[in-house]
Amino acid sequence: MKKYTYTDKKDTRSGFGAGLHEAGKRNENVVALCADLVGSLKMDAFIKDFPERFFQIGIAEANMMGIAAGLTIGGKIPFTGTFANFSTGRVYDQIRQSIAYSGKNVKICASHAGLTLGEDGATHQILEDIGLMKMLPGMTVINPCDYNQTKAATLAIMEHEGPVYLRFGRPVIPVFTPEDQKFEIGKAWMVNEGKDVTIVATGHMVWRAIQAGEELEKLGIDAEIINIHTIKPLDEEAILKSVQKTGCIVTCEEHNKLGGLGESVARFLTTTYLAPQEFVAVNDSFGESATPDQLMTKYKLDPSDIVAAAQKVIARKG
Repeated sequence: MKKYTYTDKKDTRSGFGAGLHEAGKRNENVVALCADLVGSLKMDAFIKDFPERFFQIGIAEANMMGIAAGLTIGGKIPFTGTFANFSTGRVYDQIRQSIAYSGKNVKICASHAGLTLGEDGATHQILEDIGLMKMLPGMTVINPCDYNQTKAATLAIMEHEGPVYLRFGRPVIPVFTPEDQKFEIGKAWMVNEGKDVTIVATGHMVWRAIQAGEELEKLGIDAEIINIHTIKPLDEEAILKSVQKTGCIVTCEEHNKLGGLGESVARFLTTTYLAPQEFVAVNDSFGESATPDQLMTKYKLDPSDIVAAAQKVIARKG
């Protein structure tokens, strides 16, 4: 098992803030819109240096999406910012009709996704957003794993033509990917090569998959771990190549098991290469109020749950 270490912990939303600031330096057409959550979205540096390119819309998320769509007509590259729940569920009609349908070059940037929003509870913990967004034709869906990768993804989507949903979160987590990485949309990152089981993970679950891989190694199981930061378009080639080698797969996500990464992988494999699959995801329920760690444990998203799923799927492989 390849060893991963870290010297710092940061929140992925801060990676977005740093990426947005850098994007503003690189391209004068980059503009930012926020729905009264500047501090939570870490937009302060962008606002300080480019005040004329920032629009505070207030608590009017649907209006923000319509304004962002309109700004693209004049050649601007708008980045919208609010919580993931308000970036998707509250404004789905506006995204579908004004952005996705006409392929507008809007970057929908969503913080506080998943259970790790923590104490704010189920009303703010959206676990359906990946499913909502990946079903929209032409929508790219990205869920990076740490601060550095989120910053790199933010810069990459600036260069990408078309609507994008960028998902990130609030908790501080290990920074373990390279600072100078090249982020390729739709290209999976091989975390560790192995032969016994494929583990694909996205977002905050990637570090937990690494921890699980270390525990599996102690049990004599050689896990191949892949970071699927882009859920749509899915890197089907990387998944197929790995599963053909290992013969089984575990998918890991901080999202409802219905509609997320696991279902995308299952859809692909059922039509391409049949193999046993286990899901580490929220089991079709809403969240609740507690600390992020308490929630991840209760909803069975801990490294130990990935280990158990890997053992189960290997047994099914026979």
